[in-house]
Amino acid sequence: MIRVLLVDDHEMVRMGLAAYLSTIDDIEVVGEASNGQEGIRLALSLKPDVILMDLVMDVMNGIEATKEITKQLPEAKVIVLTSFVDDEKVYPVIEAGALSYLLKTSKAPEIAAAIRAASIGEPVVEGKVAGKMMNRFRDSNKPVPHDSLTEREREVLSLIADGKTNQDIADELFIGIKTVKTHVSNIFQKLNVEDRTQAAIYAIRNKLVE
Repeated sequence: MIRVLLVDDHEMVRMGLAAYLSTIDDIEVVGEASNGQEGIRLALSLKPDVILMDLVMDVMNGIEATKEITKQLPEAKVIVLTSFVDDEKVYPVIEAGALSYLLKTSKAPEIAAAIRAASIGEPVVEGKVAGKMMNRFRDSNKPVPHDSLTEREREVLSLIADGKTNQDIADELFIGIKTVKTHVSNIFQKLNVEDRTQAAIYAIRNKLVE
């Protein structure tokens, strides 16, 4: 028997889910919560196998609740069940530990199938969300300009960000002024910036300097 906890601030949604899931032989709804805080409390006391988690709720949202539940009860599997597919909700809740992500437009049998899959650790992700995740993965693997900087160029860039002049950099790194100018020119070209200020801003934004 798969023990399920429902966490949603809409009573009608909880009632509908509970009514449908009660007709399924291998699934049992063991509790219902109306917000994330209550969801955490019930999860820790009831120790369900699967938690159906809404995202937008009063008191505590689903992202915060998911993070706390997966931290304190890692064996429980969280399935997000929401109406939202925007980036500021999708990625944080996945990073918080949610296993699956479904929309409330999902058909009842699809939710039941996702619960069964979650109980054995298999994720189910709604198509739109899966597409977003793949796009983000591809974007994360794109090379960034500063990847092409040499170790010495990174050192020079850090000193530029500190406001050092070419002569200051030459003195600190014990290299010739012409060598510094070459490094600076290479940095500008690789980062596609026009001056030292832009280079410094780039370094700070990309956390290349402390």
